Amino acid sequence: MPSLKDLKNRIASVKATQKITKAMKMVAAAKLRRAQEAAEAARPYSQRMGAVLANIAQAVGGDDDAPRLMTGTGKDDVHLLIVCTAERGLCGGFNSQISRFARDHARKLLAEGKTVKFFCVGKKGFDSLRREFASMIVERTDLREVKRVGFENADAIGRKIITMFERGEFDVATLFYSEFKSVISQVPTALQLVPAAVDMSAAASAGTASAVYEYEPDAGAILSDLIPRNISVQVFRALLENVAGEMGAKMSAMDNATRNAGEMINKLTLSYNRQRQAQITKELIEIISGAEAL
Repeated sequence: MPSLKDLKNRIASVKATQKITKAMKMVAAAKLRRAQEAAEAARPYSQRMGAVLANIAQAVGGDDDAPRLMTGTGKDDVHLLIVCTAERGLCGGFNSQISRFARDHARKLLAEGKTVKFFCVGKKGFDSLRREFASMIVERTDLREVKRVGFENADAIGRKIITMFERGEFDVATLFYSEFKSVISQVPTALQLVPAAVDMSAAASAGTASAVYEYEPDAGAILSDLIPRNISVQVFRALLENVAGEMGAKMSAMDNATRNAGEMINKLTLSYNRQRQAQITKELIEIISGAEAL
């Protein structure tokens, strides 16, 4: 049984930890609002970009002028998985959910005889995936020094992906991230970047599916410029969704940790009081017994 001093030290330690988790919860809550607004603001632009891309791709069809980023290499032997996670932990299962989703997809591809390569964006995803797929990680981007994610960060990642495709290092590229739904809900999502996944329903929902456009100089040239930009836009959206999801998950995790610390303090305080009362009672009995012996 721990002594009164040990219990007192442990109570003080848990109280100090509780102050830290409470402060981290407040910081995450303050950052969450700005991150959520940024993620929600990026969605309409990303969706509209997809609608325009779908409309132009529909006009091009199977023409030989269509860029390879849209048509692909004609095979799907080598897959590049771009896994976007957070740089820091203490956010519950946020990072592990994305890594697990990408890991399951990689195992499925490997079972089909495909070659898998990883492009890790974020320290936590890299740390998780290198335990099983260390030899398959071909690229890594670290954003720990970035205080606020900007489009230039996503554009740099997008250019790396395009450069790797032009070198013939992969046939299909898929982006993995967590879509922010609410503070307690972040959904792991996979989005194919190369070849460009053209969603005709996006054009229909935007009301552009039935419209007829004339392109200058031509649709193929526009796609050659639009698809690389779309890759950067989708990566940027994924990074913003991840920041919002990370802050939401961290806020929830720190709230749970604060409440658990409070429950532990109550239990330790109860044990401390009981042991202290038992010690006082024992000393009184010894005093009374000694007095009666006289």
